[in-house]
Amino acid sequence: MAQRNKVNSRRQFIKSASIAAAGLTLLGGGVGYYKKINSPEFNRQPRFLRPPGAIDEKTFIYACIKCGLCVQICPVEAIKLADSNKGLNYGTPYIDVREQACDFSCDSLQCVETCPTAVLDFKPFEIAGGEALKEYAKTHDATKPGFNPFSVQIVAMKSKVKMGVAEINTETCLAFKGEGFKGKPRGEDFKGIYRSPNSKTDKPAPLRDTTFDRDICDLCVTECPIGEKAIVMKTDNSGKSIPQVLDGCTGCGVCVMVCPTNKESIIIKPIREESHV
Repeated sequence: MAQRNKVNSRRQFIKSASIAAAGLTLLGGGVGYYKKINSPEFNRQPRFLRPPGAIDEKTFIYACIKCGLCVQICPVEAIKLADSNKGLNYGTPYIDVREQACDFSCDSLQCVETCPTAVLDFKPFEIAGGEALKEYAKTHDATKPGFNPFSVQIVAMKSKVKMGVAEINTETCLAFKGEGFKGKPRGEDFKGIYRSPNSKTDKPAPLRDTTFDRDICDLCVTECPIGEKAIVMKTDNSGKSIPQVLDGCTGCGVCVMVCPTNKESIIIKPIREESHV
């Protein structure tokens, strides 16, 4: 795994450097490029799921310098750079959650912290962490030796993320069909990794290493890194146990990556024009 990461990082660095150079050349067009993202051409561009902290889409595309630092620092290699056939999106970072979700296993939103232009804006997370620490201090001694404030802040910071919203296809979802699941969700060859909420280690592990056995499929719920604030199993009027997406969904995409149906039964709808931290 370490060797794979090292090789991939080297390849990504070379690709990132090339894209950054092309991006800066493109931005050199200045007014011309600005006109493009404010024209009908922008509305025809494919919409990607952006990393945590992404500002509004038009400003994001214009201001991102395609440096690839967010790609380099992601521990699960969830972030990719759009290819040259993606129009105005070329070189900008995105996440294909079906292949590799953002599982928050870095615990510090490293991609946001490392962004040099703040198109991934860390400020909302900083504020959320500070407020959480203040609330904690009301009932606990935050000056106690050995206390790690980050352990309190990280939960609030993760909950502040809003990349998109999960939507369930009730026609294909196993739970909605009253069916269970037994086996490896994506098969032996799937390369995606994540840190399960039920894991005994802090490090992400391959999804293919875990075999599930559920009378009613609920992997989108049990494997969600945010937990019951994002998605829960509820009982409908017929007594059937089905997943329900809540307002706390961050759009991280772990539910999509672990979904065992051949075509994913849960998708992430990216946040569009509004700012999505």
